[in-house]
Amino acid sequence: MTPEATHPTEVLAGLVERVTFHSPESGFCVLRVKARGHRDLVTVVGHAAMISAGEWITASGVWLNDRTHGLQFKAQFLKTSAPSSIEGIEKYLGSGMIRGIGPVYARRLVKAFGKDVFDIIEETPERLREVGGIGPLRAAKITAGWADQKVIREIMVFLHQHGVGTARAVRIFKTYGTDAVQVMSENPYRLAKDIRGIGFRTADLIAEKLGIEKTASIRIRAGVSFALSEAMGDGHCGLPRADLTSLAEKLLEVPQTLIESAIGDELVDGSVVADRVGNADCIFLAGLYQAERAIAGHLLRLSAGTLPWPEIDADRALPWIQGKSGLSLAASQAEAIRLALRSKATVITGGPGVGKTTIVNAILRILAAKGVKLLLAAPTGRAAKRMTEATGMEARTIHRLLEFDPKAFGFKRNEDSPLDCELLVVDESSMVDVPLMQSLMKALPPSAALLLVGDIDQLPSVGPGQVLADIITSGAVPVVRLTEVFRQAAQSKIITTAHAINAGRIPDLARPDSAADFYFVPARDPEEAVTRIVELVSTRIPRRFGFDPIKDIQVLCPMNRGGVGTRSLNIELQKALNPAGDKKVERFGWTFAPGDKVMQVENDYDKDVYNGDIGTIEDVDADEGELAVRFDDRTVTFAFGELDTLVPAYAATIHKSQGSEYPAVVIPVMSQHYTMLQRNLLYTGVTRGRKLVVLVGQKKAVAIAVRNVSGRRRWSKLDEWLSEGKMTEDRPGSDAGNGAR
Repeated sequence: MTPEATHPTEVLAGLVERVTFHSPESGFCVLRVKARGHRDLVTVVGHAAMISAGEWITASGVWLNDRTHGLQFKAQFLKTSAPSSIEGIEKYLGSGMIRGIGPVYARRLVKAFGKDVFDIIEETPERLREVGGIGPLRAAKITAGWADQKVIREIMVFLHQHGVGTARAVRIFKTYGTDAVQVMSENPYRLAKDIRGIGFRTADLIAEKLGIEKTASIRIRAGVSFALSEAMGDGHCGLPRADLTSLAEKLLEVPQTLIESAIGDELVDGSVVADRVGNADCIFLAGLYQAERAIAGHLLRLSAGTLPWPEIDADRALPWIQGKSGLSLAASQAEAIRLALRSKATVITGGPGVGKTTIVNAILRILAAKGVKLLLAAPTGRAAKRMTEATGMEARTIHRLLEFDPKAFGFKRNEDSPLDCELLVVDESSMVDVPLMQSLMKALPPSAALLLVGDIDQLPSVGPGQVLADIITSGAVPVVRLTEVFRQAAQSKIITTAHAINAGRIPDLARPDSAADFYFVPARDPEEAVTRIVELVSTRIPRRFGFDPIKDIQVLCPMNRGGVGTRSLNIELQKALNPAGDKKVERFGWTFAPGDKVMQVENDYDKDVYNGDIGTIEDVDADEGELAVRFDDRTVTFAFGELDTLVPAYAATIHKSQGSEYPAVVIPVMSQHYTMLQRNLLYTGVTRGRKLVVLVGQKKAVAIAVRNVSGRRRWSKLDEWLSEGKMTEDRPGSDAGNGAR
């Protein structure tokens, strides 16, 4: 929607009645405004750093008739000012901007102090206690909230003056406190490094406004670091030097010689490290380079040590465990158990239905009977819970096992305070990235043994590196690769479909003759797919299989964007499954209401909730400006300003579902997702469903995914460190790896 040259520019002024939408990244907003000279509310679209109901706006722009949304005022310039009318002040205070004040207390404060309320909060806050219901705690909360808002507004004015319409002020304030403006003035590129949601381009905009030259060393070095950080976001630990140079050249638009010089400066500083991977000259972020090297050193030393338990006679132990558990172990399973009992470090990998859980249970029971100290861990809360259910022993997330300390922003468990165990078992280990694996290896005593369990054919970790794949490729530790699907598992169409996909065969998508656990529902285009998915989740699956549409059914998408991406599906599913009543809050482009299923999208160590954790909203408290979410066994409180870390989770990406299992899974597979349609993505999605999997979409899109094994190469050096170390060490048991690799 671009203003035509013929449209005359007008000025519009009025009171913001409601903020319909506000993007924290771009500052784009959709407002409902009671404008001077207009009887009905007016829709205004524009950009504002921060905006709240009750504020007075002055906007210059043009009127446009949008085909979908009707008549709108498109503001090219938007200025906000604190409200001055009683009505505006009440709306502003009650909008949830200030913790401790919701609509009820806003009304009481305005009734008590009228237009002087802002001065009272700022200059004589002790008078707040004259208002019924405001005690010392709430008064302190209101005063602190007001002070924070004031600093945040000053920061926002600074950002706004420098062409940045972003609402990341809270994060900037949390990171730098009252020094925020000084830090931004001295080195705006620190923002890109320190604050999530502010990238290099935003920092570059500020730098330009501050008069920092395009060719300045500070800018080019920041650009090199940013290019490497972007690569880290794609799973790389480093990049070939030529790739890094061309990436930085595109980003910075400066001559290559300056970039080479900046890389040289970064190398001298030790921020980056140069080394070879195969035949490629690579540049690594120093932290990741050292981390991979440290993992290799720890693992090689650990696996070269002596076993922490006396030699176990497998010929006696295996019949004993079969008698105890009533299981009949296959030859491949028995061999895997023998190997784990005589190895200091072992990897067990394989897809669904191949008996990984049976093997792990047998190993744990044999060793428990010998009095061996055991610890069990997994990367996510859901994976840990599943491990506990499968083994009958307590499993914890790796973060909880290592005892994360938010104050020190590090783990309490390390070389100086190691874990108290003789065997550590890590499930879903394909999800463990380089930094987490380094922390785990640091905390594992050299005398202990390590058992890594995971499915190597799933998507690799979201974070940098490919730890499990590199360990397997290196040949440095014994690996059991299980491929035989057992008879009971083979009766599940989910499992046979997953193995067909993994083997590169198009699965059977025909309608089953009788009740099954896998179905394909055709949809010609995204519109039809959305309609089908909403119908399946809200009525068809619950009616036929008895699943709860919110708790039991998870929609998993290849990507966020597009008509059948998580964003649009969440809006449609929320509307169908949990339409919001009066008790709701709108923040960061989403509506949150009691009963909504939500997902945490970044690690919050203070709250002890992590990226990918799913919970249910229990309550929305407008007076306190807080929202309560139930995650498994506990309730966590979020201030309204923190809701950018939560998103509705009726639909989630397949990447976010790693390590989780759901009773029922619905997966849209459309050719519009072609950039993401890869074999390991579809395989991971299908293996998330425990009792039911439904693919919705086009057969040709399924075929594209199954045939596409191009998954991008990740640049990492761990397998080389391990292979080199293995060649230099003649350690006992190094020939123990079975032929299943």
